[in-house]
Amino acid sequence: MDLLGLLARACDLVPAGARCDAGLSADDAREYLRRTEWDSALGILGDLPESSWQTGEFWSLLERAAGRLGRERDVAWYRWRGWEARHGVIRAELRLVPPDAAGGRRRPVPGAGELRPMWALGTDPGLHVARLWVESAPEIPPGGRGSIRLAPLTPADWRHLAPGAPITMHEGRPVAGTATITQVTPPRPSQGEHDV
Repeated sequence: MDLLGLLARACDLVPAGARCDAGLSADDAREYLRRTEWDSALGILGDLPESSWQTGEFWSLLERAAGRLGRERDVAWYRWRGWEARHGVIRAELRLVPPDAAGGRRRPVPGAGELRPMWALGTDPGLHVARLWVESAPEIPPGGRGSIRLAPLTPADWRHLAPGAPITMHEGRPVAGTATITQVTPPRPSQGEHDV
């Protein structure tokens, strides 16, 4: 499917009335498509608020379109969102241990899902691997804090968590950070193809 086809199909999946924060809708994205303004159309579709209609298929279409436009960070973000559509959303507020303390990072936590630390989930004695995406920032500085999204290696092991639950991040023996769960949303129906 060509770029126009990918974006047009994504527009078709958007329900009537869905609007991004700027008040734009799929009809506005279609208008940009008519003018061959692919980046603007993709931007509108990618900025639509998180909702249950956003299936793995929708995010896969945006991922492929972003790839054709050479927008690599967007490719990673849309792939991440497709994974969440299939496996569920887990968000948290993370506070890193200061860099001069045991377990403290001396380098920033990269924001685009590159880091795969281990996590202790409350009273569960084991450690669980999950990729980490920093929201609204390119990274979290050493000793800093930020909103994150998590993509667990085994999503079912995390489904018991609820907002307010504490978890700890580990990159070695000492704790590297503490987090509080802010959102756990179950998977959405999807036929997506890609994993994070």
